[in-house]
Amino acid sequence: MRASIDEDPRLRPVTAADRVWTGVTTTGDGRVFVSFPSADGPGVQVGEVVSDGRIAPFPDEAWNEVRDDHDPDGAFVHVNGLRIGPDGNLWIIDAGSPGIGLPVVPGGPRLIVVDTDTATVVRIYDLAPALRDRSYVDDLRFNGRMGYLTDAGAPGLLVLDLETGTCRRLLDGHPSTVARRPLRADGEMLLDADGQELRIHADQLEVSPDGRYLYYQPASGPMHRIETRCLDDPAIPAEVVAEGVEPWVDTPTTGGTAIDAAGVIYLSDVDRRRILTIGLDRRIETLVADPRLVWGDAMWLDGTGQLWIPAAQLNRTPGLAGGRSDVDYPVWVYRLAVNAVPPPGDHS
Repeated sequence: MRASIDEDPRLRPVTAADRVWTGVTTTGDGRVFVSFPSADGPGVQVGEVVSDGRIAPFPDEAWNEVRDDHDPDGAFVHVNGLRIGPDGNLWIIDAGSPGIGLPVVPGGPRLIVVDTDTATVVRIYDLAPALRDRSYVDDLRFNGRMGYLTDAGAPGLLVLDLETGTCRRLLDGHPSTVARRPLRADGEMLLDADGQELRIHADQLEVSPDGRYLYYQPASGPMHRIETRCLDDPAIPAEVVAEGVEPWVDTPTTGGTAIDAAGVIYLSDVDRRRILTIGLDRRIETLVADPRLVWGDAMWLDGTGQLWIPAAQLNRTPGLAGGRSDVDYPVWVYRLAVNAVPPPGDHS
């Protein structure tokens, strides 16, 4: 790691854990939920950070039960992300596969909606009809009655009608969803547990504040965009949808993104331990660089103008570090004041 970067006092540590977490989300009244992908071992996958800093399993212990056979009946298979939605509920992305490149578990790939007040599951969306054998559902964003998800295992986008539950697959194997270059973090190319070059396909995504565009990219970049009208209308042929894709910005290897009400995209550069901003003019600027930002992952912008950043250290876990583990515990979530708020349609 480059020694020239100093700690930035604007970046404040919030909470720590003795496991690798990759997702954080908050409610309007200040509750904090986190997700663990079991990158460094099995355990709780979704939890709430309670007043004394402990992680309480959410919605309960049963959903977080560790099952060697990955039976999805009433339990998570592999949670890869979570976020509070526009409805105020907690939306949990269960990839349904034990890991990238591994077969999906029947009944495993789901979007699980939990009422945070009652800790009860209110709806489960089955994503399997739009997936492939090696799919790995990655992340979620909202646009009215539509939800968009990325498939990092079998490159493509998923478009989910939140009212009917119908899920369609688009841009299947399209160059914009395929990882065409290596992942890099802290100046090194990342390798899977077998020592082979690792590729993570369609990963990060954001919806413009007016709902007109979807921005998306593989974890290694670059970023593209497409008008959401091309995605939302099932009558539009696949080849016409593909023609609507346009390059946006040549981005570095990225752990996570967020977007504010002005349309500025926040993006973690895990190769240089930075958070970047991308303006509507496509200009890239450095927001913060800090040696503590080891693999900034799925970021969260709350209603008070705070950008939450899990420093996940994923590049130090066996699945991305050639089978070895070099995680420096504890793993922290940081917060940065950015003087911006999320789009009103993104979350409550």
